[in-house]
Amino acid sequence: MNPAGSDLPGSRSLSLHAGDWVEVRSADEILATLDGQASLDALPFMPEMLQYCGKKFRVFKAAHKACDTIKKTGNRRMENAVHLEGLRCDGQEHGGCQARCLLYWKEAWLKPVPGPDSSDAPSRGTGTQATGNAGSRDVALLYRATSAPAEAGDGEQKRYRCQATELFRATKPLSWWEPWPYAKDLISRNVRVRDFIFYTLIAGYNAIMHLHWRGRPYPYVRGRVKGKTPTADLNLQPGELVQVRSKGEIEQTINQNSRNRGLWFDMEMVPFCGRTFRILSRVDRLIDESTGKMLHPTSACIILDGAVCGGCLSRNRLFCPRSIYPYWHEIWLKRVDPGANQ
Repeated sequence: MNPAGSDLPGSRSLSLHAGDWVEVRSADEILATLDGQASLDALPFMPEMLQYCGKKFRVFKAAHKACDTIKKTGNRRMENAVHLEGLRCDGQEHGGCQARCLLYWKEAWLKPVPGPDSSDAPSRGTGTQATGNAGSRDVALLYRATSAPAEAGDGEQKRYRCQATELFRATKPLSWWEPWPYAKDLISRNVRVRDFIFYTLIAGYNAIMHLHWRGRPYPYVRGRVKGKTPTADLNLQPGELVQVRSKGEIEQTINQNSRNRGLWFDMEMVPFCGRTFRILSRVDRLIDESTGKMLHPTSACIILDGAVCGGCLSRNRLFCPRSIYPYWHEIWLKRVDPGANQ
């Protein structure tokens, strides 16, 4: 590993756009870019990413900004990074965390390649961590960097370190009114022109609505529950079909802070109301991004396949490309008979 993280192959910007094809560099090349914390520009390269070395993928979106889920400051600026299609952390080296975060790839870890012929399928990771000829000492440091230093009062509880826990340190402040990041949303092909216009108009309308306490931003969500919020136990399992309840039904299950037993119903979840999805997973373990500690939800949390945050309706985090999976309580869902529409 590079102690200073300075003399980096490919450290210049590659100006990658959504839809471009890249090849993940070899483990040796990537390890040479990392500092003693297995990071480049404070962004960790994690062991879960080794399996993709030497393989080709398409750029999903340029990761030039990211919503701050640690200090809740809105979007923050990131330099020379992208997300690749379908590559999410499996959490195997982070205590089995099930958040399925979209991975960040510094452009120094990638090289542009021609797209495959129409007859070719993109290369994909097989689940085997391909370390190539990387030195065992460097790889060991990579694995050790998944643990954060213990703090007073932790006892035997472990703290983890990952891209999500380090995201605040790996980014810089970004004011919502700065024009260049919005221009880059278009230049990088992260956002289609028609979507850019539509959601920018909504953001402008919402900014006006937030000027007065009686203003109703779009979409307007108002929790109706006073006191303890209701719950339901459907014992939903991966692979089952469910329909998201209507916004009106969900409002009957959340309090005035849009929460049900600690879980927030975010406005980015409203577009999924009434739609049918397949259960991707139940979440039993996830890392608290602000502390690095493993959390074990006491109520069922569900991830729906294909239902990800679009970053289009949220205040101060417009067009965030992280595509985070929101968590759903079972009371917000209803089971669908697979043969109902046959």
